[in-house]
Amino acid sequence: MTATGHAVIGAIIAAKVGNPTLAIPLAVASHVIADTIPHWDVGTNRGKKSRKSLIYNAMFDVLLGFFIAFLILGIFFPGTDPFYAIAIILIAQSLDWITAPYYFFRITNPPFFLWTYKFQKLFDQKLDRPWGIITQVIAVIALLVIAVKT
Repeated sequence: MTATGHAVIGAIIAAKVGNPTLAIPLAVASHVIADTIPHWDVGTNRGKKSRKSLIYNAMFDVLLGFFIAFLILGIFFPGTDPFYAIAIILIAQSLDWITAPYYFFRITNPPFFLWTYKFQKLFDQKLDRPWGIITQVIAVIALLVIAVKT
């Protein structure tokens, strides 16, 4: 899933789960669950992109994710603590943050970067555009609707 999708999910978790003891593992689990949904992200078709393009697209995705997440918080969950939201968003994205040194720069020391990358590949389901975008938009909107109604 895109960093934007993970950010929105993290923001919803922050808004609905005020207890960090519950929110933190839920945010990590949400990453795994979201990545099992066939999806497109900036790494889809990576071999056709330059590393520079991949990094710029990933940076844009992260910034867009925080913008949309805080827009949603402002509209639907205005009482959410912004610092708590940032923390839970980063945790919801954490598996991608941990794999970034290996993914972008092939850094393998410490080996934790590579191990996390290989772990993610166990459940990461890629689907090219447009359907790979549509599936995650539907999933995130469905979660938002459920969160707003409860």
